Amino acid sequence: MNVKVADFDGVNPTVVPARRRALLRDHDFRLLWIGETVSQAGSAMTVVALPLVAITVVGASPLVLGVLTACAWLPALLISLPAGAWVDQVGRRPVMQAANLASAVLFLSVPVAAWIGALTVAHLAVVAFGGGVARVFFRTAFQAYVPTVLPRGRLTAGNAWLSGSESASEVVGPGLAGVVAQALGAVSVLVVDGLSFVVSAACLWRIRATELAGRRRDNTGLFSRIRAGVRYVFDDRYLRTTALFASTGNLTQAAVQTLLLVFLLRTVGQPAGTAGLLLAAMGAGGLAGALLAAPLANRFGTARALLGVEAVTVPFGLLIPLTTAGPRLALFPIGLTVMFAGVTAGSIITRSFRQQYVPDDMLARTGATMTVLAFGAIPIGALAGGWLASTIGVRTALWLLCAALLLPVLVLVYSPIRHRRDLPVREAVR
Repeated sequence: MNVKVADFDGVNPTVVPARRRALLRDHDFRLLWIGETVSQAGSAMTVVALPLVAITVVGASPLVLGVLTACAWLPALLISLPAGAWVDQVGRRPVMQAANLASAVLFLSVPVAAWIGALTVAHLAVVAFGGGVARVFFRTAFQAYVPTVLPRGRLTAGNAWLSGSESASEVVGPGLAGVVAQALGAVSVLVVDGLSFVVSAACLWRIRATELAGRRRDNTGLFSRIRAGVRYVFDDRYLRTTALFASTGNLTQAAVQTLLLVFLLRTVGQPAGTAGLLLAAMGAGGLAGALLAAPLANRFGTARALLGVEAVTVPFGLLIPLTTAGPRLALFPIGLTVMFAGVTAGSIITRSFRQQYVPDDMLARTGATMTVLAFGAIPIGALAGGWLASTIGVRTALWLLCAALLLPVLVLVYSPIRHRRDLPVREAVR
């Protein structure tokens, strides 16, 4: 739906009390939430299962794990801009459905190949890359589609629901993946993920809301539309700041996350089931962040909440490399939980800001530009993390990389955001 400045009267909707009618009573949002929750649950299991398959079935090294992670996120760097320019001109729901079905086929191919003894690192790389392509189109369309389902005054609450269910899935998913992997083998977990994409596509099919019939179509060429989206982000100091914040954050987080499973399995010496349970702390932290994002924004303002939550939570990441077997094993979930609470709360605040700040006919393009800058940093971070661990050791690499997690906080500190209570909501505010 279009962003109209007059609807806000200059007031940030995140500080307006939420409407009393429960979001899940809304037919369309309920279907969107169910489909996304099921899909995220399957994907959360695959976050553990795919590296486990690489480690246990094909004997992958930390560097190979970094390469596989890079393959999964490289499409964000390569195709996000044309995807955003294209999605702004077409229906967003069909794009999401097609992306879901393509993902289902890709991830179901892994267990089939493993069962016939034909699974290779190259196959995993192709699946990771293809799944990344599908994810780019899905996420670009999804973020632009949410305002079609929800009125703007409820976007922060809706995004909190979506992020909360994603985080809850991440609590259950890794531990369940570890248990299933020990009982039935890691490749069996990918069957669940493949089927979850089918469920998501079916839920999208039943949504009644129609997309904007009056959305302005841009008849200029593809590259002109891409340039317009890039220029829109870089010309705006708030979009530019949040893009740099997301980029540095994803760069360092990807480097750290690439090493977490191999750190637990090979350095700390934990079995797959325990490692899965410990990695569920990411989801627990994300759930906490989803619950705290709106109250913190209401109490302190969106800009202050964003800066404060990042400054408080990020240093807890330094507990991770202190982890050893025994009592100090508890440091891992503590550090991961608090750190990801901040990551999720910050993501909800910045995502809601963009959805309320950017006009509908620019939303997918600006989102795609943000994706290139933010998610495009992930393969670089993954490769850097894998290379660093192979060079100086996993624990030493984690020390350096967890310290580097402070870089995104510095981006916010040295930006216009530090002088505001709230992030702006009107496109004209620069």
